Amino acid sequence: MRLIVGFAAGGFTDTLTRLLGAWLSERLKQEFIVEDQPGAGSNLATERVIRALPDGYTLLMATSTNAINATLYNNLRFNFLRDTTPVASITRTPLIMVVNPSFPAKAVPEFIAYARAAPGKINMATAGIGSPSHLAGELFMTMTGVLLIPVHYSRTIYLSDMLAGHVQLVFSPLPTVIEQVRAGKLRALAVTSGTPLVALPDVPTISEFVPGYEASVWNGLVAPKNTPTEIVDNLYKEIDAALADHKIGARLAGVGVVPKSMTPADFGRFIAEDTEKWGKVIRANNIKVE
Repeated sequence: MRLIVGFAAGGFTDTLTRLLGAWLSERLKQEFIVEDQPGAGSNLATERVIRALPDGYTLLMATSTNAINATLYNNLRFNFLRDTTPVASITRTPLIMVVNPSFPAKAVPEFIAYARAAPGKINMATAGIGSPSHLAGELFMTMTGVLLIPVHYSRTIYLSDMLAGHVQLVFSPLPTVIEQVRAGKLRALAVTSGTPLVALPDVPTISEFVPGYEASVWNGLVAPKNTPTEIVDNLYKEIDAALADHKIGARLAGVGVVPKSMTPADFGRFIAEDTEKWGKVIRANNIKVE
């Protein structure tokens, strides 16, 4: 069994896949091999899985990036929704709106007021054009009317510049910055989930101040289209059991990640909805990859 990851080793998606693969290997007494194939915003790995035999032996650890890429890229040689079979939702990872401690705003309403008074004066770090951190910021701008200046980095190397105060704001995946927030090196204004997090229970949600706002990074397994239903259902049952394991749940919750089990059908509907949600943001703001 091969679990394909579209990002480099050491990142959260790779770590999650290895955690899941080890659990499945032990439970099923069958080796699950994790293979990282970064490149083209995860599109290389996605296409590899789509072209694989639909026998259940090659799966993709899909992410919200796949939903975003459906609109962000104009020349994809595949249609993610059409050419994959949803297997199992695994996690939701909220983003967290953080600023350097020297920034004057200490809460979301203060930030909005400050930003409106100084349009185009706040630099917003992102993990790249079209990344979840970028689109979460664009959605925030659309819903609040503020103007922020995106500063695009390669993946999450913005952290050092955030700590140094060279950029003021980032909507970051929580695992990337949670230790800096706990240590007081970055100030958390809010999380992007609909409810507060166990890992940071005192940090409010953006939706408390901006009704309807929500953004998160998701992970889940998909297979090539036409993978037999029996194979999909068996894999889903095993992954569902993994998410119910208290050791895995505790490890994920410790870094602010929420286990999220969904049936293959529900997961498929969710992917379609997420694809449309971010497609609207991309089209409205004319976002294009360079």
